[in-house]
Amino acid sequence: MGCRPRNPEAKGDRVSGGNNKHYRDATRLVTGGRRPEWTQRIVNPPVWRASTILYDNVAQLRDSATRDTHHRLFYGRKGTPTQWALAEALTDLEPGAEATFLYPSGVAAISAALLAVLSPGDELLLPDSVYDPTRGFATGFLKRFGITTRFYDPTVGAGIADLISDTTRAIFMESPGSLTFEVQDIPAIVAVAKEHGLVTLLDNTWATPLLFPAIEKGIDLTILACTKYVVGHSDVMMGSVTATPELWQTLRSTSFALGQTVSPDDAWLGSRGLRTMGVRLAQHGKSALTIAQWLQSRPEVARVLHPALDTCPGSDIFHRDFKGASGLFGFVFNGGDEESRAAFIDALDLFGIGYSWGGFESLATPVDPQRIRTATRWEAEGPAVRLQIGLEDTDDLIADLEQALACIRTRP
Repeated sequence: MGCRPRNPEAKGDRVSGGNNKHYRDATRLVTGGRRPEWTQRIVNPPVWRASTILYDNVAQLRDSATRDTHHRLFYGRKGTPTQWALAEALTDLEPGAEATFLYPSGVAAISAALLAVLSPGDELLLPDSVYDPTRGFATGFLKRFGITTRFYDPTVGAGIADLISDTTRAIFMESPGSLTFEVQDIPAIVAVAKEHGLVTLLDNTWATPLLFPAIEKGIDLTILACTKYVVGHSDVMMGSVTATPELWQTLRSTSFALGQTVSPDDAWLGSRGLRTMGVRLAQHGKSALTIAQWLQSRPEVARVLHPALDTCPGSDIFHRDFKGASGLFGFVFNGGDEESRAAFIDALDLFGIGYSWGGFESLATPVDPQRIRTATRWEAEGPAVRLQIGLEDTDDLIADLEQALACIRTRP
């Protein structure tokens, strides 16, 4: 008995070009986007930098302008194999998706996705727990162009049907919310949206498609701030939108009209980070849950805002719909004020103080949801802190938190 001889070209075809979707997530992370014609037998797709693409003659140049530029060199802004490789790898993680477009930041991705599906006179439904820049884009830019926004309780579920008007065009979701971590009943909202012919969009940065496969769950446009877990090293700004077959061309034409593009160097770093996202995300999630459970036992803490905990709103939905948790959560102090919260954060040694999350380092930031809520009220026992749990040793992080808590207890 003999084995089938190894065929490098056939092997390359099997694991790339969108043909690896029958593999499990960990394998897709490693193999996605590595087409032989893009890698040229190099393990990682090289950095193809380009603005001008040269043609053999005028006839070829003019013919090229009439053809589809998807995965075909035309002009640098339309991409090179470096960008295509990352976009295709992200698409492979979303069963049922058509393609992915890359953006220079997560906010750019959110903005392009909304502009692709909204027109003057339309109404957008937005959860009250949404990322603050998303709120600002809706109440600022979209409002200027005659698009109205109605904010809704993130826990409304199927009750969102009562908020739909004749002008409602799209429902945006963010689950869990990035400050207060309410979990939305996405399947219920999607069912209502489909019944009314509405577009659904999800900021899926917290979970990534590894923990919540959004397209498979019925979402039309799923958005990632790739700055976070995809890149994983706090050194690149990037976003992505993955679309269904029905909306891909609309998203693409809107994004090209806006001039959106990502540098090949940044896309290369995104691809490199993506290969290890699975193991990093698992460690982030494990460490964060351990620390969240420890914080629950502390007298200084009134409640922990972690969707995997029964005390968090929507935890039953979380356990039903999500494959696991990531490394971002929050907690509320049992009393105290802004001064004591600042003293706690300032006393931390291993936690940096800064925006963003998803990198290898732990972070702590103050959060004040009450300042931005409009459809719901945020009431808490004390000030709140958001923690990004990195890849440091969990015991070291707990010790750091413990000494910082002691600092606020004993300060004069």
